[in-house]
Amino acid sequence: MEQQAVERMKELVERLNEAARVYYQGQDEIMSNYEYDKLYDELEQLEKDTGIVMSASPTSHVGYETISELPKEAHIAPMLSLDKTKEVEELTAFLGEQEGLLSLKLDGLSVILTYEGGRLAKALTRGNGEIGEVITNNARTFVNIPGQISYAGTLVIRGEALIRYSDFERLNTQTAEISEKYKNPRNLCSGSVRQLNNEITAKRHVHFYVYNIISAGEDARFATKKEELDWLSGFGFDVVPYKKVKGVNLPAAVEQFSKEVTTCDLPSDGLVLTFDDIAYSASLGRTAKFPRDSLAFKWQDELADTTLQEIEWSASRTGLINPVAIFEPVELEGTTVSRASVHNISILKELKLGIGDTISVYKANMIIPQIYENKIRSGNCKIPDRCPVCEEETELVNENGSIVLMCKNPDCYAKKIKSLSHFVSRDAMNIDGLSEATLEKLINMKLIHSVSDIFHLAQYKDVFVEMEGFGEKSFQNLMEAIERAKDVPLEKMIYSLGIKGIGLSMARLIVRTYPFTPSEMNQLTVEQLCEIDGIGEVLARSFVDFFANEKNQELVEQLEHILRIQYPESVSEQPLEGKTFVITGSLSHFDNRSQCKERIEALGGKVAGSVSSRTDYLVNNDIHSSSSKNKKAKELNIPILTEEELLVLLSGEPVRG
Repeated sequence: MEQQAVERMKELVERLNEAARVYYQGQDEIMSNYEYDKLYDELEQLEKDTGIVMSASPTSHVGYETISELPKEAHIAPMLSLDKTKEVEELTAFLGEQEGLLSLKLDGLSVILTYEGGRLAKALTRGNGEIGEVITNNARTFVNIPGQISYAGTLVIRGEALIRYSDFERLNTQTAEISEKYKNPRNLCSGSVRQLNNEITAKRHVHFYVYNIISAGEDARFATKKEELDWLSGFGFDVVPYKKVKGVNLPAAVEQFSKEVTTCDLPSDGLVLTFDDIAYSASLGRTAKFPRDSLAFKWQDELADTTLQEIEWSASRTGLINPVAIFEPVELEGTTVSRASVHNISILKELKLGIGDTISVYKANMIIPQIYENKIRSGNCKIPDRCPVCEEETELVNENGSIVLMCKNPDCYAKKIKSLSHFVSRDAMNIDGLSEATLEKLINMKLIHSVSDIFHLAQYKDVFVEMEGFGEKSFQNLMEAIERAKDVPLEKMIYSLGIKGIGLSMARLIVRTYPFTPSEMNQLTVEQLCEIDGIGEVLARSFVDFFANEKNQELVEQLEHILRIQYPESVSEQPLEGKTFVITGSLSHFDNRSQCKERIEALGGKVAGSVSSRTDYLVNNDIHSSSSKNKKAKELNIPILTEEELLVLLSGEPVRG
């Protein structure tokens, strides 16, 4: 009966949320207020009866929160990957006489959820298998997970966070920025789950499908994997789609899945076979890399021969010019494809691509079109010596062993968008409301030519309110964001200029040592900059060259007249000079880690990301934590400070030794 109640709750959540969405968008109502209230009351009663509340339930809305960075935390057990095969015979041999569960290998992001006392307490990404990123706030916005369950003990489960194909297509049509940045649902999911603002995660409709219990109390012990998944399903979790199999029917189950996956809304790059008998699985143990109780099956790539028609050269915002193969359309995995990325010049030459060549193409993991081989290898493709965007000269550059094509023009349109996007980003000028897609529109309409033009957009109100995605309110919000941005610390203003290699911390080091006006920065020499601890000749040269450029100096002077720049206070007293800190865990006296980091750096200290022999203090409110950073600090006899003790140190007082 409880399972029926859970299914009814899911149905009610979906219907009520859809009704609310339609109502608030001013469309024709799909149900009366009376019917809405009746269904709402039914949902509320079911939640009381079962002790289960879905995260998307209209009875319990998640508050949105923005954080400065994703903290990291060690897993309670290693999160291993799976050994792989492409042969059904190998799957059958692996299963032997045992019974197993054959499930979809979902193509998203592995996420580990922890429930304490019935409530979602923590969520981690897989990370490197040992340490993951804490994404608890984002997980609370996942569409289909219960925020509350009726199990009172500690429950740790692992599953796949993903964005369904239908949601991916919808988001692509609604938001140009998504179609520009993310080429498939997996990339979009990874970018969504790891957002610093969980309101963005919520808008991306991330789903979660559980496939494993990592840890549970003694009252949650099962003989089979199927029992385990059924138990989780009873709490409202969606489990990964699976079929129970034996050796005799395994090939047929693989064949059935291979047909179903072509129309399935869930991204999948294969199957996973695991033993149903939990005790037998546990007896097998694991290798250093893989558990011995499961084996992944990768789809055999479907190949198709076609003719290469042209190489399209696509300029990116980083100055890279990427080759894209255009070929006669062919059917692959149920869809028509006609183009595939070649990635770089090294691959283009390795394949010896030529117009008119017969090439074999496939979809990597049934998703991304790739060239498998070139059967002719004529090699007649010419590498352009002019950028397809600005028509200025190109150059071949060796990047990490691969040859890439770059545009040499610093004023190239593609690069212009990148510099503008960096200028308005959160760590720079922090101007909310100017996405890359909006900036591109403004450039195309010739309203923006350089970053200084952003501060003169008020005169184009009539244009903005007619622009898709904007209106009176959006325009007003943008103007307020631009006005707020004029009050900017010197280091953020310097960072916003996009000087190669100069990040925010580096900019802070420079302005703390040389608090010149921006237009005076051209007086600095490479030798002077190299005197700053942490700055080498390459970065110093990059900084000096930027300010030696006449156009850059002109821009800096323009900004200096527009902005209300906040200069650093006297740096004569630097009590933390030469001290290195590492910050971990949650904070209560600072809004976020960035604020804490700024306080430390303002007093001459440095903040690093990991504990090493050069660390002077680890800041962690949980000094008894068994986290990897605490363990490392104790091994190296590095003091672990609580936040209160850090505040004492920042005030200039000594702390316990």
